[in-house]
Amino acid sequence: MSTTILLGLLLVTLAGALEGLFSLGVTRTPKWAWENSWGLGSLIALVLVPWPLALFTVPSLGEIYGSVSGVKLLLTFLFGIGWGLGGIYWGKAIAAVGMALGVSLLMGLINIFGSLTPFIIFQGNKLGTGGGMALIGAIALMVVGVVCMARAGSIKERDVNNTPVGSGKPSTPFAVGLLFCVLSGALSSLVNFSFIFGDDIAKQAARSGAPGWAAGFAIWALVFTGNYLVNFIYALALLIKNRTFGRFREGGASHWFWALFMGLAWPGGIAIYGIAAYMLGEYGAYVGFPMMLVISILFGNLAGAMSGEWKAASRNAISWMVGGVAVLVCALVAMGWANNLLAN
Repeated sequence: MSTTILLGLLLVTLAGALEGLFSLGVTRTPKWAWENSWGLGSLIALVLVPWPLALFTVPSLGEIYGSVSGVKLLLTFLFGIGWGLGGIYWGKAIAAVGMALGVSLLMGLINIFGSLTPFIIFQGNKLGTGGGMALIGAIALMVVGVVCMARAGSIKERDVNNTPVGSGKPSTPFAVGLLFCVLSGALSSLVNFSFIFGDDIAKQAARSGAPGWAAGFAIWALVFTGNYLVNFIYALALLIKNRTFGRFREGGASHWFWALFMGLAWPGGIAIYGIAAYMLGEYGAYVGFPMMLVISILFGNLAGAMSGEWKAASRNAISWMVGGVAVLVCALVAMGWANNLLAN
């Protein structure tokens, strides 16, 4: 394995860690409503970070956009909007079908739509090769691991609340909840489509003098702006509806710190993923994306364990969680192996 690919794998790990931990900015701001922490955090993450980053690292950014097909620019921006909509439907899906089934379906669908689908579209000739089969097997392993962890979470909720798993009656019909899962899975995966379809933008940025690792920033500036448009409208509507503007005065410096943390970790993870995908080689966007998802799940659950979420969990729940983590680690190793096979 080359040094460049090894560095790419390390960067994928860092990207996944940031993506798994950035939502701490929401959980650590109890005096703010969701729309306060998410609205401010997304402003920093999706506008105030990516645009200066692109402007400082990509020479003649405006000229680059002018030289690329308008259709490519529009699609890249629209994929960002779709990514933002996927986040909204994520919450609706979990509320409708429950955490256990919801997380399993969503993570599986995001992998299928975000990794396998573009791989089949753009690299279909590699599907029957050893690397292609290894990638399919690794993603299947990831789905199994997510199911195990979702089961662990479901048992933990039963332990904490002393109620049967699935005894709650969601207000949304189950069929509609499944539709939300499909919509969220498909839309959330569009962040990876934007990186693949926006390849012409990155290539033009490289021709203009941007370092190879930074060329993707020209893509992310457009994608993040599309995402922010959705988040801005949604958060503003909630701020007005719930009259929560005044809560920005509560919580003190700690709340603003966590909003800043969210605002830096979220785009930081995506930007680092772009660099990692570049270093992983021709197939980095297809293998790196599910790897980042696996690592984000692991770090997200690690953060939950460190904050005491699993103190009241039974041995059965912890066993399911440990088993799920073990399967995800195996999936992660398999994804690295798949990338190596595809590259060779």
